[in-house]
Amino acid sequence: MKLLIASAACLMTMIAIGDAEAQEASGWVTTSSLIEPSKYDDDFRHYDHADPDAPKGGTVNLAVQGTFDSFNPYIIRGTPAAGLAGFGGGLLYDTLLSQSIDEPSTSHPRLAAAYTFPQDYSFVVYRLDPDARWHDGEPVTPDDVVWTFDVLTEHSQLYREYYKNITGTEILNATDIKFSFDQTGNRELPQIIGDMPVLPRHWWEGTGADGNPRDVSQPTLEPPLGSGPYRIGEFDAGRSITWERVEDYWGADLGVNLGRNNFDRIAYTYFLDATPIWEAFKKGGIQDFRTETRSSRWAGEYNFPAFEEGQVKKRAFPTTSPKPMQGFAMNMRRDKFADRRVRQALAHLFDFESINRLQLAGQRTRTDSFFEGGELQASGVPEGRELEILEEYRYELPAELFTMPFENPVGGDRARNRENQRIAAGLMREAGWEPRDGAWVNAETGEPFAIEILGASETTNIIAGQFTEDLRRFGIDAQIRIVDASQYIARLEEFDFDMTTVVLAQSLSPGNEQRDFWSSAAADSSDSRNMSGIENPVVDALIEKIIFADDRDELVAATRALDRVLLWNHYYIPQWHSADEWIAWWDKFGFVDSQPAYAGVDFQSWWVRPEAMQ
Repeated sequence: MKLLIASAACLMTMIAIGDAEAQEASGWVTTSSLIEPSKYDDDFRHYDHADPDAPKGGTVNLAVQGTFDSFNPYIIRGTPAAGLAGFGGGLLYDTLLSQSIDEPSTSHPRLAAAYTFPQDYSFVVYRLDPDARWHDGEPVTPDDVVWTFDVLTEHSQLYREYYKNITGTEILNATDIKFSFDQTGNRELPQIIGDMPVLPRHWWEGTGADGNPRDVSQPTLEPPLGSGPYRIGEFDAGRSITWERVEDYWGADLGVNLGRNNFDRIAYTYFLDATPIWEAFKKGGIQDFRTETRSSRWAGEYNFPAFEEGQVKKRAFPTTSPKPMQGFAMNMRRDKFADRRVRQALAHLFDFESINRLQLAGQRTRTDSFFEGGELQASGVPEGRELEILEEYRYELPAELFTMPFENPVGGDRARNRENQRIAAGLMREAGWEPRDGAWVNAETGEPFAIEILGASETTNIIAGQFTEDLRRFGIDAQIRIVDASQYIARLEEFDFDMTTVVLAQSLSPGNEQRDFWSSAAADSSDSRNMSGIENPVVDALIEKIIFADDRDELVAATRALDRVLLWNHYYIPQWHSADEWIAWWDKFGFVDSQPAYAGVDFQSWWVRPEAMQ
């Protein structure tokens, strides 16, 4: 990951680090990119798609499925309320840096005005903006930063793996914090420390409204103190929460915020099921803005009166960001999925082409990479530097990985489906299963092969309905089990499932987060995203090659190698993706027409038109 930076020359003349080691660093960095220089210079005033003169005010009503019982998103226990973020700061907390909305792998100043690091990437020093304040007016301090780092890495597997190579923190002076690393050459790490939200130590270590000491390791329904653009207003636990804009927000004029955070109130209403959310949207007043995920609905159900009268609009916003991997994760903690041939057999029984034609209105594209779209995606057969990397592990990898391009099985008609079933049957027999009385059973124990596909809404029936029918016709006892949101989350945290749909987004600069996605260390950590339970030494080694890549070319080659290994091991059955963001909204908003191509839509840059304000 070759780091290309836009240095803050003006800051270099204004500030100096007192710490002797930090003086060896190579200048202060403000806006920075891991891929190519940002289009914004050091005088970054606002995003191109944000209107600095946008009116403030009004209420946006949003609907969400599920429930909540906590305002602490950084621990395993509890279900956080909408608007909080398990990674990043959400509406309540600012992060040290802010990831760009309209450029890949680019960060801009937020709580931190700048940072600096040496050429060997052995440490980084972050400098806080002296104007940064909590909502109670107290300054955000280096002590808050260090305390937060300790809390997050103690209680969050995600942050623990993300910042695995940070071995120490040190407060240098009233604004500067030094993070030391256990290895050199991790080009991403100095920047991604900026992804860390900062929590108010004085509030969390104080006394709560009930007179008892607060505990950051436990769920809470006492609205926490924050530093971000919104604070928690009224709420009804599990049913609704309203966020209120902080009128004296310290960071309102930062480049990442100017022209954004325009709504006075963001009101979330909870529903237990997706169907009443759709009905509420059609009627208005409960859901004003909607990201549509159901293809058949987008294609044929926007015909209700409010839409036909022009009160509701819809639009497909193109996006250039990598497409997420949406697929069935097979839980290899269950012995029946441990054999790669079984997983490959199941992949041959998934008929995407028929599902796309019959249920998705033909509007989806098959996903065939964990890094879908762009230069990171493996294609063809390995060659060049990617091949050299894979050769190190040749005898630990499937032989066909070196000689054949990875391709998803293709269905869609009887002939192809029969051939896929024939291949699946051969793989199942090789893996020690055999057909008896129309059912596949373990050849040694006689145990039937059964699969429960876990879901949290009726959408699971659309995604998995035909698949389960095809599995049953093949002789596998397949069932769909839909549970409420709380139970679904709890079962995922305990890895208590056979198979479930996972949506996993990637960036164009993969790095430390890959440990949380795929590493052996994350396989049994209850808040990790290694849903399949992958414990593969080759995968572990490739992750480290990505993290410590010397330059962009090495990063691309290592990522392609990882993609190919993940695909050929059939850890997921890839489903589908769309090239666009499908957005529908009640006609009460204004926005800059040229929304950011990278994200597709930046809803926080929209505003309620004055005549529509309540």
